[in-house]
Amino acid sequence: MIITTTESIDGMKLEILGIAKGSTVHSKHIGKDFMAGLKTIVGGEISGYTEMMDDARRVATERMIQDAGRLGADAIVGVRYATSAIMQGAAEVMAYGTAVKCHREQ
Repeated sequence: MIITTTESIDGMKLEILGIAKGSTVHSKHIGKDFMAGLKTIVGGEISGYTEMMDDARRVATERMIQDAGRLGADAIVGVRYATSAIMQGAAEVMAYGTAVKCHREQ
């Protein structure tokens, strides 16, 4: 499956199938949340949250790909990510794009 942030794929005519989306809500356990709170005192990257967001983006992307597959897509164009805080220490990540079928241009 081709996944791209661009709206087109060189040499391909795209048949739009619909919106493909995937989302997840991730949180860190209380121990890591406590350590993150301490890190805010001295500054710097909070690696536990960086890892959490990387995992969440991966899961949301995989779910978007599965959704596109159900539509019969072989590519997703215009891919974007959105995040929002659900509660302290938890975030939703959504991946979305346009599911398309690719046809070689003549």
